[in-house]
Amino acid sequence: MTTGPRKIGVQLPEVERVVRWDELRRMAVLAEESGFDSLWIGDHFLYRDSGGTAARGPWEAWTQLAAIAAVTTRITIAPFVAALPFHSPPMLAKLAWTVDEVSNGRLVLAVGAGWNETEFRALGLPFGDRVSRFEEAFHIIRRLIAGETVTHHGPHFDIDECILLPPSRRVEPMPMMIGSTGQRMLSITLPHVSAWNAWFTDFDNLPERVSALVDRFTAACGLAGRDPDDIEKSVAVLLDFGTETPRNHSTNPITGSTEEMADAVGRVFDAGIDHVQLVLDPITEETIVRAAHVGALLRA
Repeated sequence: MTTGPRKIGVQLPEVERVVRWDELRRMAVLAEESGFDSLWIGDHFLYRDSGGTAARGPWEAWTQLAAIAAVTTRITIAPFVAALPFHSPPMLAKLAWTVDEVSNGRLVLAVGAGWNETEFRALGLPFGDRVSRFEEAFHIIRRLIAGETVTHHGPHFDIDECILLPPSRRVEPMPMMIGSTGQRMLSITLPHVSAWNAWFTDFDNLPERVSALVDRFTAACGLAGRDPDDIEKSVAVLLDFGTETPRNHSTNPITGSTEEMADAVGRVFDAGIDHVQLVLDPITEETIVRAAHVGALLRA
């Protein structure tokens, strides 16, 4: 069971509908004022529905994060999660470095290998070897954000004497989170990251299945030589506030009264989770307020 304070975040809209910056800004400020601990921005480029016809795309993640950093003051911000193949490793590290400066050290660099082949094709990126490319990029990025000067010559990237400047104001290196349950991805990242995340489909959004997920994470930590208590454990949880059109890949959404939702999310925490990212359906200013009431009960 988790013993630390229960951290609760919320994901801002991605492609559920077209949301303009004015509304995104209001949502970000509202989430901070409502007591949420963290804000999460999906890092994607393009989706196509079944059959490849209807296309949907979000705003670019790092631009959003920089803008949100400038209009908030307290709340932790993070990509959910940054797809490393979308940028060269030094450029992604530089983006994170700059957003962290704008936010005064509130960024968590959450990373993954990407999964949506549609956007890899649209961007002209190779899909089949993405984990190998991720591994090489991950080690370049983690060294850069730790303040190292990096020279690297590998099968995917050639880098000479790269360094991130101006220097960061951080005393400790920027925290990194891995968003994956894959054994190979965990073996690459767990020796180095400070946080781990799983998406709600990884446990069918059922609180009773979180313990098994945590057990697999704990076993992977053992293989990586890490104490699982030294890594923050987080999962995304889907809450349904009465949407008329469920989001794509909706899976066993948690519904009901504020008290019933808080009870269900509380059981997720009790399974060994430290930080929950709430995915709201629909995602509006109203549902952010309603989700904040769920959070208040969880902290009571």
